[in-house]
Amino acid sequence: MTTFQPWSRGDVFVAVTELNDPKDDHAGRGRIVQYGADLAKKGEVVLAETTHLVGGLKFDRQGVLWAFDSQGFVVLNVHRDGRVVRRTEFGGRPYSHVNFMRDGSLLLAEHVVGATVKPEIAARMHTTIPFMPGTTRFGDGHVWKFRPDGTLLKEYATAVHGGMGGFLGVTMSALSPDESTLVYCSETGPRLMRYDLVDDTQLPDLQSFAPPFPPGPPPMFFGMDYAPDGTLYVLRGASIHVVDGAGQTTRQVPLEGFGWALMDVCGDGRSVLVSSFFTGEVARIDFTSGAKLASLQTGAVKSLAGLVEYQGEGG
Repeated sequence: MTTFQPWSRGDVFVAVTELNDPKDDHAGRGRIVQYGADLAKKGEVVLAETTHLVGGLKFDRQGVLWAFDSQGFVVLNVHRDGRVVRRTEFGGRPYSHVNFMRDGSLLLAEHVVGATVKPEIAARMHTTIPFMPGTTRFGDGHVWKFRPDGTLLKEYATAVHGGMGGFLGVTMSALSPDESTLVYCSETGPRLMRYDLVDDTQLPDLQSFAPPFPPGPPPMFFGMDYAPDGTLYVLRGASIHVVDGAGQTTRQVPLEGFGWALMDVCGDGRSVLVSSFFTGEVARIDFTSGAKLASLQTGAVKSLAGLVEYQGEGG
């Protein structure tokens, strides 16, 4: 079912899941909601193919919207007419997002790794991380390069941190403008990692923190994105950091509260969209002043896992 309106440049798409399973706080009916550039709601599509949190929204060069359910091993293509196509040719791995390369190939990243959750985290979790079909592990936390038709080209053995629970893999990543390097993190972990895609080797972390940590929330990494001018913006839960090639934070923009987990640099080159996992708020932040230019409340408390601005042509 869809009520999508014709897509226009600047439209914002948000993946929200109606968490309605009392036995699993990550399970429920998936939806992708469309907002205009003014952040007023325009329409939505309800997903029949997913079972858990939907996320990883990203447009390919043809204007097709990609979405993921890593716990259900689901990769989806959503077309502007609301048609939803499940892409099964990439296999049963816990992919959660994608990066597109200029030659048409794509990089799919595994959200989880290993076979266990740290006991102190497992005691508080109210969801089950499934094993990959036919295995006894969640995933490998690797990045996989495919042709658009699903032909496997390369497996990159990316190192991961595991995050607070010890099971998180490549949860978010950004491809450098020259497509030589993947910058990524295991969300809630203290490492901003890099992988050399040309030489197929792990690089030293771009940023990394080790205990003892200063008072307050420990250093954590979440989303990241490159601006059109090649500037790398990194989301740290309570602030946006501009990080240079040497791993130095050259500028920091504070945000209200904590829990800002997703970001997308806007096509205007002057602002960035961020979203809070805890509150479901989506905010547009000005790069220069740090001011909140606009915001909306999705009502998706702890279920907003995908955020992207449409920067293509309308119609």
